[in-house]
Amino acid sequence: MQLSDSTLDVLKNYATINEGLFIKKGNLLRTVNKGKTILAEATVDESFPADFGIGELNQLLSIFSLYDKAPELVVSGNDVVARGYNDRSKITYRCCDSTQIKTPPDKNISVPTEDAVFLLTEPDLKWILKSANVLGCPNIAVVRSSGALALRVLDAQNDSAHTDTLEIEKQDGPDAFLLFKTENWKMMPGTYKVTVSSKGVGHFENTTRKLAYWIALEQQTK
Repeated sequence: MQLSDSTLDVLKNYATINEGLFIKKGNLLRTVNKGKTILAEATVDESFPADFGIGELNQLLSIFSLYDKAPELVVSGNDVVARGYNDRSKITYRCCDSTQIKTPPDKNISVPTEDAVFLLTEPDLKWILKSANVLGCPNIAVVRSSGALALRVLDAQNDSAHTDTLEIEKQDGPDAFLLFKTENWKMMPGTYKVTVSSKGVGHFENTTRKLAYWIALEQQTK
């Protein structure tokens, strides 16, 4: 089995969420961060033949980077064997069991209400994350007021902090202020259908691939 570039991109993204990953038999990859504020799910091209745990995902990715092209992988018992370098190298990576890794719940998180629904394009996602980073803003809010829905980067604990408000679309509806931590926006680049519930969760569903994130909201302070 060789991992596609698309699957490697998913693994690289998951490494920013959780240092480990427990892979179950099949083609569905799921992970959760230690604080249980981010849940991610992706359907990949490959079908893994067995359950196995990766204790240090970044280390495994570094092993893959040694090779000019994706190595051939074999899951064998408690090991993942990567063979490449003109078939002269065989690296054996020792796996671990699920008890050593923070694993997601078996069921996905429900979104009980739809208090804001909108399309977040890839350029807008890139912009809002760069803006939050440049301004040093720890929060991103979905804001609806005066017939428009926007994303706002801010510091919810500091009214004197810098802000950026990016209008997403004209949208009627009741006023809304739905607050996230910037650090929880770990989505891969792409365009997402976003559904946010004031009950505490936002669902980000990629529009072109089977990839989704559930991200917890912060307590609303404004």
